[in-house]
Amino acid sequence: MNRFRADLMLLMGTLIWGATFIAQKQANESMGPLTFVGVRFLLSFLTLVPFALYEARQSTVVRLAANDLGLAALISLCLFTGAGLQQSGLVTTTATNGGFLTALYVIFVPLIVWALTGVKPRAVLIAACLLSLTGAWLLTVKGPLRRLNSGDALVLLADISWATHIALAPIFLKRAQRPFFLACFQYGVVAAMGLVAGFVLESSTVDGFGVGLDAAIPSILFAGLLSGGVAFTFQILAQRYTPAPEAALIMSLEAVFAAIAGAFMLSEPLTPAAALGCVLILLGVALVEVGPVVKIHSMAKALKNLLGLRN
Repeated sequence: MNRFRADLMLLMGTLIWGATFIAQKQANESMGPLTFVGVRFLLSFLTLVPFALYEARQSTVVRLAANDLGLAALISLCLFTGAGLQQSGLVTTTATNGGFLTALYVIFVPLIVWALTGVKPRAVLIAACLLSLTGAWLLTVKGPLRRLNSGDALVLLADISWATHIALAPIFLKRAQRPFFLACFQYGVVAAMGLVAGFVLESSTVDGFGVGLDAAIPSILFAGLLSGGVAFTFQILAQRYTPAPEAALIMSLEAVFAAIAGAFMLSEPLTPAAALGCVLILLGVALVEVGPVVKIHSMAKALKNLLGLRN
């Protein structure tokens, strides 16, 4: 796989995540948020088991090192914390707000990568992040974001976990090179933690689990098979080739797709300012994608001119 295909894979996953906000909102009407997290990732885990087993048979590494398993566990904890806080926040916030606030992790990822690896973010990346954040904010102009509530705060807190998850995944993939193992492992851990936390903390889970499960089946199938089984797996596969800060920027398009889905399916407002916000996010992504190409072209042109002068 090359960088272009990896970025395209991230874009496809981000489109799915944007639409998943609708499924998440609807699921909260019939079952507890933590229980939903557990059930959806249980389905994702079962979907990925065959791929993980096939990968294990093909791998030259029979057993992963203890520190690799520890890192996989930490990545899984980040995924559970992010998913749990986001799903709990969507009880009271809108899909548009959820998409915007989730997109804020784009600014945290370069900082976390800098702290972990010492690699400073490029100037073009910072500019692209700021452009995308401005666009994400415009998505909620004259919208409900002006009335922040506890749900908005939970989604915002989830950003730290999402950012850490995005920053740590490439480190594991570089060391272990087992993307399907990581995807399957994290789904299993999140499923177990979500179901246990749901039964302990959400009384409605025990009282009406069967009824809630029946009502939430469409949301569970969409979030479990597409968002978890496909989109999160696309993320893990793509991050072997796309650096974490650039991956986060592409994934910030989730705010655009969430706003569009909210407008069409939940009648949430999509103002002219929001449309401009979508354009700015797209420009931010294009800037970080085209920037290196333009730089290489400029360097090649300068070299050609230099050689021409010497001739």
